Amino acid sequence: MSTRLLRLLAPALLGTLMVTAWYGVHLWLDTEMRFLLPTPVQILGAFRDNGESLGRAALNTAEGALLGFGGAALVGFLFAVVLSLSSLVRASLYPYLMILQMTPIIIIAPILVLWVGAGLKSVAIITFLICFFPLVVNTTQGLISTDRNLVELFAMWRTGRWQQLVHLRIPSALPYFFTGLRIAATLAPIGALVGDYTAGNSDGNGGGLGFQAIIYSSQAKYPALFATAAVTCALGFIFTGAVVALSWLALHRWHDSYERADR
Repeated sequence: MSTRLLRLLAPALLGTLMVTAWYGVHLWLDTEMRFLLPTPVQILGAFRDNGESLGRAALNTAEGALLGFGGAALVGFLFAVVLSLSSLVRASLYPYLMILQMTPIIIIAPILVLWVGAGLKSVAIITFLICFFPLVVNTTQGLISTDRNLVELFAMWRTGRWQQLVHLRIPSALPYFFTGLRIAATLAPIGALVGDYTAGNSDGNGGGLGFQAIIYSSQAKYPALFATAAVTCALGFIFTGAVVALSWLALHRWHDSYERADR
């Protein structure tokens, strides 16, 4: 059996085992408790019954996630460039980055509602805050980890700091940047859902998946709640897949990891 075929069959086999175990746990539960773990068939039924509201909510959540994720990618990259210029700058700013990362979103959310109002703006800002830190940390590490021999070669040719940054450090840091981007891509839909849950609203059908989760939970629609989680996971796969494709386009012609994978 070829390696390529095995890579395709292994996830399918594992998925089959997981679904079988899922049904086993559902049947093992007492009859009056089985509502806590709906079966895949019941969840598919919830998709059918709530498809319109889930689709609308998914689009609203995706919009907030995309705005926050895109802003974090741009600002995070520029911020990392600034941090890479000086160890003094890093020592000065890193503690405040840590404070920002460690402040609970449940505390930030009501402040954002007061400042910019509930809805898309608050959701996008919350997503931005969740995605920002891994992007900055990974990109900064890449910018300051450039091959010392190449740095000395550029210095020997008396290139300026900005030439070294543009032609050496940034290209060398791209794998680190895309690693941070991939982490942020998995966090973006979760951040948008948390934003929907804590700072969203449904004005003009603007409620996202977090808002739908509140409704389904209050109505004890547990299959629909699981369906909402599945849609959020699907958004995460879409964001991550887009980043993986972009990473391949940027790196596959020259970076060692892709060269080894192709051989």
